[in-house]
Amino acid sequence: MPRYSYNDLLAFIQVAQQGSFTRAAAHAGVSPSALSHAIRALEARLDVRLLTRTTRSVSVTEAGERLLTRVAPHFQDIDAELATVSELSKKPTGLVRITASEFPATYLIWPTLAKVLPDYPDITVEVASDYNRTDIVSERYDAGVRLGDEIAKDMIAVRISPDMRIAVVGSPTYFAGRPKPKQPHDLAEHNCINLRLPTHGGLMAWDFRKGKRELKIRVTGQWIYNSISPIVRAALAGQGLAFLPEDAVADQIAEGRLVRVLDDWCQPYTGYHLYYPSRRQASGALAVIVEALRYRGPRRKTAKPNRAPESTRL
Repeated sequence: MPRYSYNDLLAFIQVAQQGSFTRAAAHAGVSPSALSHAIRALEARLDVRLLTRTTRSVSVTEAGERLLTRVAPHFQDIDAELATVSELSKKPTGLVRITASEFPATYLIWPTLAKVLPDYPDITVEVASDYNRTDIVSERYDAGVRLGDEIAKDMIAVRISPDMRIAVVGSPTYFAGRPKPKQPHDLAEHNCINLRLPTHGGLMAWDFRKGKRELKIRVTGQWIYNSISPIVRAALAGQGLAFLPEDAVADQIAEGRLVRVLDDWCQPYTGYHLYYPSRRQASGALAVIVEALRYRGPRRKTAKPNRAPESTRL
């Protein structure tokens, strides 16, 4: 049967179950004549009478009884399933896939959601560390995390961090017997831990700015890594100076395990945002994740943030 006849079929089921055009029309919110017209159209297409009409009553024929018995339960199942799907938005459940680079995955997503997810046992979060600018729609991710200046304008973006800064750090052991750098060019005299950019293959330059002066320094040293975590470990072990997002080493600086230098040359850059397609209805599970990660603290009072150094894109 063509799909366009489904409304006529529903009209027949309502009249057959109610035993009256008047009652069925009141239940459906239409006129009795509209129901009568729909059922006559259905009977014409099937070439069989479904209802016996008298001035006082309506009853189903043998064919009508067969149709009612076989078909009505399926529509009830459809209604029940639609109600269940609707409830999914009220009871957060399901898989939420997020693509993020190493820093936000480790220092923003993990510490926040580790506290929240125990309250939502039906939500599963998959975080894929990805250093490329992934198309979250074509790759079927629910959301992504990027710096604010990298997000396409057709996305909904939610800030999940304040504006950030880079920190140049070394351990007390490293600085024992060595002068601390006072200018970026002093780094030429230091053993610096390099970062090889996954997206470009080359070694990352260390970017600095003070007032109107901007410097891009190519450093040298004995260690080269392609991710943040081993650079932190090497710096803590006294193997050299590291150029890292401030929040990645904030605890170690506070504990005195790392010493910060060139602080006045390290300027703020825009913070991280969670983003997802504006045309997509957010699931209940994604809504929970968005609200959990949403940054609610004060933004750092700075001038207009700079473009972030490449290391923050890891």
